Amino acid sequence: MQLRLILNNISVIEIRGESSVDVTDITCDSRQCGTGSLFFAVPGHLSDGHHYIDEAIRAGSRCVICERDIPEQAGVTFVRVADSRRAMSRAAKNFFGNPSNELTVVGVTGTNGKTTVTCLVEAVLKAGGLNPGVIGTIEWRYGETAVPSRNTTPESLDLQRILRTMADGGVTHVVMEVSSHAIDMHRVADIDFDLGVFTNLSPEHLDYHGTMENYYAVKKSFFQHLPKESAAVINDDDPWGKRLTREIGGSITTFGMDKTCHVSPTDVELGLTGLKSRLETPRGVLTLESPLMGAFNLSNIMAAVGTCLALKIDNEYIVKGIETAGPVPGRLERVPADEDIYIFVDYAHTEDALRNVLETLRVFAERRLITVFGCGGERDKTKRPLMGRTAAELSDCVVITSDNPRGEDPQAIISDIERGVDVAKIDTALSPGRAGTEQRGYLVIEDRAEAIDWAVHSARTGDIILIAGKGHEDYQIVGDRRLPFDDRIAAARALASRHSRSVS
Repeated sequence: MQLRLILNNISVIEIRGESSVDVTDITCDSRQCGTGSLFFAVPGHLSDGHHYIDEAIRAGSRCVICERDIPEQAGVTFVRVADSRRAMSRAAKNFFGNPSNELTVVGVTGTNGKTTVTCLVEAVLKAGGLNPGVIGTIEWRYGETAVPSRNTTPESLDLQRILRTMADGGVTHVVMEVSSHAIDMHRVADIDFDLGVFTNLSPEHLDYHGTMENYYAVKKSFFQHLPKESAAVINDDDPWGKRLTREIGGSITTFGMDKTCHVSPTDVELGLTGLKSRLETPRGVLTLESPLMGAFNLSNIMAAVGTCLALKIDNEYIVKGIETAGPVPGRLERVPADEDIYIFVDYAHTEDALRNVLETLRVFAERRLITVFGCGGERDKTKRPLMGRTAAELSDCVVITSDNPRGEDPQAIISDIERGVDVAKIDTALSPGRAGTEQRGYLVIEDRAEAIDWAVHSARTGDIILIAGKGHEDYQIVGDRRLPFDDRIAAARALASRHSRSVS
């Protein structure tokens, strides 16, 4: 495709060189450049793409879009714009032929619940004989294709490439998670969404947004920029959701516990094996069963039902899809155990998510609720003491450990968590050497595998163990290393060790 076509509807300050040059690929990673590549020099938090322009040109790039006045080089076209990232989003849409226009696209945004809602909607669409694709925290997938994700929402270039692949592969609907970072960084600015879904809002990413008001404003902007004919599905139980409904207007489907919502529940039964409920909807009552646990998952189910109603999916397929949708990887995922203990792995890495999961499990704990968790490094530090407080309030035993420390000192992160622990409500006398004495309190075991092992060996009949924070992740980031680590595998190994000791 010629460069001039890629630049369609992009505000250009200056072009130096030929605009008719052919472009074979577009990228913002100089390592991916080849002959005929268009390179975007994008300023970032950790590095600046302008520093890699020469590397991109040496690799074969003959076109560069940048924000600065770069010295001319023979045979290279430089395009100067005010915002490289914003220009990249529009260029990607042009280069890949606006694939979202060929699809029905649903964007799910909110602090928690995005992955579960996308999986539920996917199951309903499949039940209705449609061919959905999903883009999210775990992976992007359609048909027999599944590719692990590195970000909740990919960069705009990757996103448009994925959408083109899906459109060419016969996908009818795409359900994607939309993070606040993706909205703010224009990754989704040039996708034609048919529907936006708001799950909830609670403190997260405040290291990036600064305040909850700023965080909300970014989420709100997603809905404000939806095409006029698009619709929204909003959680009315969430105060930010109520405000969003008031402020954006348009075609809105609400869900929540209040009977005034478009989707609301009656006759709710919550258990360790799932939930049952009747949902009142504008299209009649839906009687549902699901293997998902907890009131927060009832909210996720209502979000999915509201979404599918807005998409005009028949009731029978909604019921079938919700009932057949299995547990989402790393979301209150149970680790099989032969003994009378329950072990769950969950992705909860915010105070609100941790509280939801602990309140769900607290009801079913016949004896102790043991929580193993940590907080990620180089991420919002304000949530660390909040999560420590919540874990201590709702658990009998808490093991504070390492999560993904990245470039931070794990002990410093743990100290931040400990500041939230109310020692008046939970004892500090837990000792690794006293495992199995049915003690209550908290302790610190920095090594995550050892922390999980302690919890499993300490558990007795009727205890529930929650391993929180990493969920589906199969790695641990320590420094700049991405090490293999899976909470589910670590728990299974600890169970095997526990069993071998009991029979020896």
